[in-house]
Amino acid sequence: MANQPVAPPAGPSPVPPYRDEIIISWPELHRDARYLSRVLHELGDWKGIIAITRGGLVPAALVARELDLRLIDTVCVVSYGQGAPGAAEQSQGELRWLKGVEGDGSGWLLIDDLVDTGRTARAVRERLPRAHFATLYAKPAGRPLVDTFVKEFRQEKWIYFPWDIDYKFVSPIRQQRGEP
Repeated sequence: MANQPVAPPAGPSPVPPYRDEIIISWPELHRDARYLSRVLHELGDWKGIIAITRGGLVPAALVARELDLRLIDTVCVVSYGQGAPGAAEQSQGELRWLKGVEGDGSGWLLIDDLVDTGRTARAVRERLPRAHFATLYAKPAGRPLVDTFVKEFRQEKWIYFPWDIDYKFVSPIRQQRGEP
């Protein structure tokens, strides 16, 4: 469904049933962004990048470096809301536009970290139907909305990005159970 405007769904989208999770490390994210950059480089020259905030900011910076692009803009859309204080933002609320860009996206790369349910992707695609939409990761519900992605994950898998987590020491299992 490349470069086709898509109307957003009517009413609030159901909360996806996340039953599994994966943690993406900084080295893995960087490797995937470099791979995405190689693919995008082969597709031609680009005017610049439009990052979807916030998740698309880091991938956009990595792709911009690899493609030597200096013109970077953002669309600022909020679709996920935080449940309990300090919890992961796993529930989708009402879609709110904080900032858009001019034009239809022709000649631009639209970059995000992930397309999940496709709700945000549909809204952005509607405003920028001619942009080339690229994400690092895709899930089945949102996959038809992007032109290029690196890896696909199951719909019920929650993805933690490096900026979502904190690395810390964990005691060995035997010590956790109080054994000498």
